[in-house]
Amino acid sequence: MYNFKMKTSLTAWGVLLADAITRDRTTARRAALLHILLQERFLTREQLIVRVEGELGKSCFGDSAWIDTFYRDMQVVKRALRAEGYQPAYSRKVRQTGYYLLNQPTIDFDLSAVLDGCVAEVNPSQLAIFRQLSFKQRFQQGCSISNLARQVVANRIRQRNPQLSQLEANRLAIQRKAQL
Repeated sequence: MYNFKMKTSLTAWGVLLADAITRDRTTARRAALLHILLQERFLTREQLIVRVEGELGKSCFGDSAWIDTFYRDMQVVKRALRAEGYQPAYSRKVRQTGYYLLNQPTIDFDLSAVLDGCVAEVNPSQLAIFRQLSFKQRFQQGCSISNLARQVVANRIRQRNPQLSQLEANRLAIQRKAQL
């Protein structure tokens, strides 16, 4: 067995991990779960799976024993979080159900700063117009904006990689969105 406690820089470990993520689906799932849990709190199993699948592709947890796969992955992710000094937990409260980190804010500080910046850019007159729309109109507008953004990113990906199909470019665009 190799002794992993030898002195190696975090940069070197990061390079090895990044390579493993690109070649090993299990490592990629676990890295995605870790990244998500470090940014957000109170996410259920289903919510975490959807987010990871958005990044890695549908059925990345498998087709038959996906629940077992998820729980095995979470055990490793929890060990990693504990090693870093976090205390992973699960809440069953009605308003805050899901995995979270004890003594941590509901949203990571960096993500919170991004969201605050977005809120500061909201134009009150646009918001007043938006409030006058029906739920159906607001939903359609949201879907339209999301679809347009995905199409723009997919087209840029396809311009840089003409050998890709439109379907593959769309999948990569969705993955990039999930990584942001």
